[in-house]
Amino acid sequence: MSIDFDTIVNLAKKRGFVFQSSEIYGGLRSAYDYGPLGVELLRNVKEQWWHSMVRMRDDVVGIDSAIIQSPSVWEASGHLASFTDPLVECTNCNNRFREDKLDDPDQCPSCGKRGTFTEAKNFNLMFKTHMGPVESPDNAVYLRPETAQGIFINFENVRRTSRMKLPFGIAQIGKSFRNEITPGQFVFRTREFEQMEMEFFCRPEEADEWFEYWIEERKRWYVDLGMSEDNVRFREHDQDELSHYSAGTFDVDYRFPWGFDELEGIANRTDFDLKAHMERSGKDLTYFDQESGERFVPYVIEPAAGATRTTFAFLLDAYDQEEVRGDTRTVLRLDKRLSPIKVAVLPLSKKPQLTEISTRLAQDLRPLFPVEHDVTQAIGRRYRRQDEIGTPYCVTVDFDTLDDQAVTVRDRDTMDQDRVSMDKVAAYLRDRLG
Repeated sequence: MSIDFDTIVNLAKKRGFVFQSSEIYGGLRSAYDYGPLGVELLRNVKEQWWHSMVRMRDDVVGIDSAIIQSPSVWEASGHLASFTDPLVECTNCNNRFREDKLDDPDQCPSCGKRGTFTEAKNFNLMFKTHMGPVESPDNAVYLRPETAQGIFINFENVRRTSRMKLPFGIAQIGKSFRNEITPGQFVFRTREFEQMEMEFFCRPEEADEWFEYWIEERKRWYVDLGMSEDNVRFREHDQDELSHYSAGTFDVDYRFPWGFDELEGIANRTDFDLKAHMERSGKDLTYFDQESGERFVPYVIEPAAGATRTTFAFLLDAYDQEEVRGDTRTVLRLDKRLSPIKVAVLPLSKKPQLTEISTRLAQDLRPLFPVEHDVTQAIGRRYRRQDEIGTPYCVTVDFDTLDDQAVTVRDRDTMDQDRVSMDKVAAYLRDRLG
């Protein structure tokens, strides 16, 4: 179903997925905090990416590189010279915009005036700071604008210590920072965000084959986790869109409320990065193939996804409403692997004879699954709340439990209910949750 943008934003705030950062001080624009449910959902998305890209493969390993790196890294990569957006300012209202994102390059979207923009200037997107007690050009450093360069500068370290042979990949999940001119659209475009990136090193003549392979592999990942194929498209970059390092790029786009927008880029970065760091550092980053006796600079295929915007897309895609006995039921049909809470344990009433059993059952299940024990409100309202946050199963302890030592397990999607013996509940849920 199509979903209104404000609806999902309100749900995210209401249920504790995402909060405005520094809200008690009026909020900080384009900065968000992930609440109790949001942090679990985001963690699950990252975990599924890591599981697919690293744990299930013998040709990919992981690293975690520093956020602050030598300024020479950004000189070699070209970020200091060319990581810019065209900035224009309206002389009437003094608001600033990215020129390439304006619907009308002659009309200010804020005040409506025409012909008031200044000439475009290149604005570097990197956050600059200083190391040490004295601010000077000699100790200037930058918050990384991407995680990829931390992989490239560790190529030889990883190859040597892991004894990897081509083709192989190095993966990383981590924070990146970009001083966006016009952030917005909730958590989609923020100045602080998380990336899930993998650099896959291969022989130059095999790059096209691996490029196609990773395009299909990444499409499979999104669909496997329940994202509707109708809402996902792969778009090839035109020649004038390609980054300076790219021989070819595909975007994985999702149908957001404002239209298709990027979740992930899959690029053939050629040998640009390794060569650039070789030249700047003077270190040998070539690869020696013992079987062929060749020495060469590997090509790189890069699937690079935004963890935060991908989490937002899964949240949007899972949202559903349906009529149930004259009422509207809101439900997040998240894949069970992504659901923040897997099981809710609900006593039918607050009477001690039931809450004692439900408390004990919740404690028994917690080592196996993320569990919520909820004793407040009527049982129907508790079901609706669990539906709205995407909990796959609710386990209800009722007065019959006192006699038959069984509980009712309710399925989120079908609302079907099974009566299950308490000593078999864990196995029942494990079979369905994996």
